[in-house]
Parts: sequence; structure tokens; C-alpha cells
Amino acid sequence: MKIVDFVRPELVIEELVSRDKADIIRELADHLAGHVPGVDRDTLAKVLMERERLASTAIGEGVAIPHGKLDAVGKLVACVGRSTKGVDFESMDGHPTQLFFVLVAPENSTGVHLKALARISRLFKDPSFRTRLIAAPDAAEMYRIIADEDARY
Repeated sequence: MKIVDFVRPELVIEELVSRDKADIIRELADHLAGHVPGVDRDTLAKVLMERERLASTAIGEGVAIPHGKLDAVGKLVACVGRSTKGVDFESMDGHPTQLFFVLVAPENSTGVHLKALARISRLFKDPSFRTRLIAAPDAAEMYRIIADEDARY
């Protein structure tokens, strides 16, 4: 499984404008819904926030992987966003979160969903990868960095 199978260049946000967790979720949901036919922004934001209420998806080291299931997506889809200043996302390490990787899967795709989460987590564990994403000048370069790193594994 490759990340570029479910992230397209237009689903990368160069700089998120929101400054708190709920607004970040809404901004990411809005962007994804604007690029994936049939996905309702409010429904997606609700699904992502319900998952956040269980436990924060901020895994530390400046990374969060908000995720959920929504039949409207039809297949696995993802959106990547960056906040160079960082946002309090209730991270396990207490540090601000700068990189957000939203993953949405259809209701009946547990295996694919878990494999994608594992792949994303592995990729984002690399400190140089995270540094390059944060330093990238624009969304196109962010996507290229993801694609290049994805091709290495």
C-alpha cells in the first residue's frame, strides 16, 4: 500500500489558518469535502471530532493523524495539512502539532484503514521527513516529498 494511492496533490494544504483543535478539524474536513464528491463537510468534521473525543490522534513529535470512517468516501482518501506555528492538539508529548494527516475510509474497510494508519505512522516517525515537510516552500513540494519518501518503502 502506497500513500500516494489515497493522497492527491490537491489534498495537501500548505498552511492551515486555524489555531485550535476543533477549527483545525473543520478546516481539514472542509478541504477534503471540497475535493471528494459526495462528502459532506459537517458530517466528516463530526466523525473526526467523535474519534478525537475517544483519545487525541496527535501521536507526538508534531504529528496528528485524525481519522474516521464515512461511507460517502467510497474508497480510502486522505488530506495533509501543515501549521508551521503549531497547534495545541492535545498531543501525547505535550508539544504543538504541525503536521496533520486526515485519513477517511468507508465503514467496511477496517483492514485497509489499519494498514494505512500503520504506513502513515511509519513514514512520520522519520525526523528528517517531518523536517523537510515543515520546511517545504509550498503544497506541491510537500506532495513531492511525501511521494518520494513513499517510493522508498
